[in-house]
Order: sequence, then structure tokens, then C-alpha cells
Amino acid sequence: MSGAPNIYDVVIVGGGPAGASAAIHLSKHGARVLLAEQKRFPREKLCGEFISPECLEHFERLGVMQRMIEAGGAGLTETVFYSRSGKCVSVPSDWFGSAGACALGLSRAEMDARLLERAREAGAFVLEEATSSGLLMKAGRVCGVRLKQNGGSREFSSLITIDATGRSRQLARRVEREEGSGRSAIIRRAPLVAFKAHLENARGDSRHCEIYFYRHGYGGLSRVENGLSNLCFIASARDVRECGGDAERVMREVVMKNRRASETLRESRVHSEWLAVALEGFGRRRVVPAGGLLAVGDAASFIDPFTGSGMLMALESGELAAQSVMRHLPTLRSNGSFDELAREYRARYDQAFKNRLRVCALMRRAAFVPRFAETLILALKASSRARKRLARSTRKS
Repeated sequence: MSGAPNIYDVVIVGGGPAGASAAIHLSKHGARVLLAEQKRFPREKLCGEFISPECLEHFERLGVMQRMIEAGGAGLTETVFYSRSGKCVSVPSDWFGSAGACALGLSRAEMDARLLERAREAGAFVLEEATSSGLLMKAGRVCGVRLKQNGGSREFSSLITIDATGRSRQLARRVEREEGSGRSAIIRRAPLVAFKAHLENARGDSRHCEIYFYRHGYGGLSRVENGLSNLCFIASARDVRECGGDAERVMREVVMKNRRASETLRESRVHSEWLAVALEGFGRRRVVPAGGLLAVGDAASFIDPFTGSGMLMALESGELAAQSVMRHLPTLRSNGSFDELAREYRARYDQAFKNRLRVCALMRRAAFVPRFAETLILALKASSRARKRLARSTRKS
């Protein structure tokens, strides 16, 4: 760590798809970029691991398309939504791409490692196993980060800092804690818990991503590489506590209340360790948490996983942030002015994501209540046109 330069145009904390996307685009256009990731890749990540067809266009621009194909993921032709009683409605993958386009089922371990490798090749300075321990501040503005790695600590200065730390929002939360200093903290227990594991012998259709609705939650099953299936599901914290926090018990006593899930998961075996995380909620956060600080990916907005657009939003927001930064980088280098960049990024972010986040919030209310989910599935099954319109509303405005 001691031999690395410590002054950058952009410091990005978080090496997932949003952070890597921003790093690649910025580096390709000549920006000096540091990308810091707290884990060593490849590593498992709690995620639905569904890569929609639109993501493939991003892979092309990022220069990783061939690497993703070589990773051996599964082609997914449809997403099928199942109500608790087993009634279903399908959404073809090619509604979001060219005729015959497939989505891709690929583990985050494989995808993220390839994106991080590409960021290095593009010119970003990448630090793994580097944890953010603080923000550098000057006149109330973020001007870099303090990182811990291998027992040492070092400060890295930057014109712009990007929070790509996902739902944890590590940098944004630091700012919020500073803003809230002196005020009484309100501690809320997270209402939901998400779980993920790779399974052997799951009986779902290998060409489909299957979504199961049940009381107070939903889950998704889809094939990934090596013949394994990824199961990722959300349950209420109350149901999880009643199951003693045991992920497999939650799967069998909550998820498998859905008739289709009971059929597909009955003989499955867990291939990897369960991952779990508490979820505080969904929706929009502050995309410019402070002067000098932008948020991308789940750090900016956490969209409902059943839409299949989370990965897309990560890649999109990383590219959008990079485009905004590059347009204003000459000004930033000359006089450090951040206001115009902040205004542009907020406006472009709203234009890209505001509508789809609103639609998903409405859909979530139905998804979490079995009777509403059943009614919605029956209504959408009767009209392909309505189904396509609703599905596409979870994507670009």
C-alpha cells in the first residue's frame, strides 16, 4: 500500500457491478481512479444473480462480454411468477432485448471478479481487502477516504468520491452520522431478512427464473453455472425469528408454503453456505449524500429483486455517474466546483430511475400479500399487452 500514489480524480469504494462500471468508464476516458474493495475476489455475494438482457449491452461497452460468456452461466428465456396456490404468469426475456434474447444466470463470484479484472486493465488502481475507515473532509466537503489494508492505514485524496458499497451505504452513513451528531438516534429493527444459497438438485425449469410469492415475502430460483441453482429469498424478520434464524428451516416452513416452491425445492440440497442480511427497506436514498460524494448502485437506490432489474440499475448508475463526472472533470480540476455536477447527476438519475422505482413500490404492496399477488397474476395472465407494459415499466422510463 505504501508505494501507491494517493491523489486521484475519483476514489470509488465498493468493487461490485456499480463501482466497477464507474471505474471502467472513467478509466477508459483518462480519469485517475482508485477502486477500493473490502473483500478479495472472487467472493460469494447475496444476490438473485439474474442478469437481464439489457445488461449484456453494458457488458459490450465495458469490454467484458466474451469473459461473461466464457464463465458458463445459464441462458434464461423466461421469468415465471407463481402465486402461493401455484397459479403463474410468465415474462419472456426477449421483451427486454432483441428477438430471442436471453437473460443470464451467473454467480456474483464469477461476474464481479471479471468486472474487477477489467477495471484494472482499463487503468484503475484496484485495492482489495481495503476497508474504508473514514472520510477526508475539507470545508464540509468530502475530499477523499481513509483506507485500512494489511494492518496499515492511508489517506487517499480525490476530487470526487463515489459510494458503491451497496445496501450498507458505508460512506453515506458516515455523512449522515455526522449530520445527526448531537441528536437522539432512532434505532429501528429491520423488518425483513434476505437469504441466499446455491442448491443442487432443485427441480425448477433450467431455462426459467422462477419467482415465488408467499406471506410477507418472495423468493427466486434460477440456474447458474456448474449445474447449480441460486435460491435467493426475502422473509419477514418475525418469521425468521420464529424459525430460530435457521435459513433452511425458513426455506421449508415459509418459502415452501408456495406450492410451486414446494415442488422445486423438496429434494434440493444446499451446495454452499447460506448468506443472510437484514433489509431495512427498499427505494431511493440520497444520490448526492454530501458535497464531493456521489452514490451509485444499491447505495443510491435498492430496487425490489423480483423485478430482475437490480443488476441493470447497478451497471446503469455506474455509467451515468461516470458520464456526469467526465463532463465536469475539467472544471473540478481547475476550480474544484462541485455544484453543477451534483445538479446534473441528480437530474439524470431522476430521469433514469424515478418512474421505475415508483412502479416497483406499488408492485411490492401486492407481492407481499398472497391474495393481492394471486389477483394480480390472474389479471396479468389475461392480457399479454398489460403484462408487457407493466414489465417494461420496471426498466427505462
